[in-house]
Amino acid sequence: MGKIKQLIFENINYNKKAVINIFTNKYPRIRSLREDHDLTQKELAKILNMSQTGYSKYETGENDVPSKILIELAKFYGTSVDYILGITDKSSPYL
Repeated sequence: MGKIKQLIFENINYNKKAVINIFTNKYPRIRSLREDHDLTQKELAKILNMSQTGYSKYETGENDVPSKILIELAKFYGTSVDYILGITDKSSPYL
């Protein structure tokens, strides 16, 4: 296989993995933010006034996170909803 074909093939496989990762874990930052703050799912669920099971379904992407919860998480972590959703890599909140 020529060098160019090999690079194209490697790039396609890399992008395929990225796309699969995006679709299998819709909200990767809610887990990383929780872990960065040394919280368990149960502790954060209590703060959000919900069950641990319900919160867990947000982290796994089984359930979509309602906008109200996204806003509460952004305020709690001092970040933006856009950061939580992966729209931006800038973690500071909007003013």
